[in-house]
Amino acid sequence: MTKSPLTLYLAAPRGFCAGVDRAIKIVEMALGKWGAPVYVRHEIVHNKYVVDDLRAKGAIFVEELDECPDDRPVIFSAHGVPKAVPAEAARREMIYVDATCPLVSKVHIEAERHAEAGMQIVMIGHAGHPETIGTMGQLPPGEVLLVETPADVAGLDVRAPDRLAFVTQTTLSVDDTTEIVAALKARFPAIVGPHKKDICYATTNRQEAVKTIASRAEAMLVVGAPNSSNSRRLVEVGRKAGCGYAQLVQRAADIDWRALDGVRRLGLTAGASAPEVLVNEVIDAVKARYEVTLETVETATENVEFKLPRTVREPA
Repeated sequence: MTKSPLTLYLAAPRGFCAGVDRAIKIVEMALGKWGAPVYVRHEIVHNKYVVDDLRAKGAIFVEELDECPDDRPVIFSAHGVPKAVPAEAARREMIYVDATCPLVSKVHIEAERHAEAGMQIVMIGHAGHPETIGTMGQLPPGEVLLVETPADVAGLDVRAPDRLAFVTQTTLSVDDTTEIVAALKARFPAIVGPHKKDICYATTNRQEAVKTIASRAEAMLVVGAPNSSNSRRLVEVGRKAGCGYAQLVQRAADIDWRALDGVRRLGLTAGASAPEVLVNEVIDAVKARYEVTLETVETATENVEFKLPRTVREPA
């Protein structure tokens, strides 16, 4: 049977960012240092393949600290945690390692500095997302107000309109966030923003690559988990940038081939928590059905690396 020709545009950069890579290494090094089991509060990163692999090596994933015994190490996920969590771990004299992405920690520090200066904080983020919960949990209740859309800005009840600052979740759509910031500045002209954008380099770079591919591709596949904010944003960005069809898949087995019927130009990328092995799995699945011409679309070069915590670097 003759295969139909298909051009596959492969986004670069794609997949793991430095914060995700660091968090996974922290769990692996903790297992090497203390042995199994090591507890992890919340999924270390939002990817089932990664979580299942670490679980097979001896990691136990829980949602809350009270599910962890006092005598085993616990690791906090890359998304960050409310300040009460490490405080409780310290009270229980637990060994704990904070795998919070340094770029998320930067947002935590910004929020605390603004609060120390007497400002109330507005956070642009998604309700219920672990990163949003962690950032809002750096300050007492009521000190951080959440907005998800430009329409939310109109309903904000603030303490003092001239004493406001804003921070953002690191994995948001760059374009959507720009609209919300514009709404905040229109209503609160004195509002103070971050010195550098809170949306992380990896999120920005992956969205830019998707925008470039969207102008060429008829359809796009995004490898990532349904609970991964940055992966879901890539799907949205692809659609808004003009790609006729964009689909989020965890594995090659999830691809809806019927939706791709007749497509001759296909884009492929991966969220920041998706490993390259899953991208290769999708490429192999596409090659099994089509005569593929693979074209890499590179829009940025990444060489970011974050230092590992001393807790796991030092010998037991």
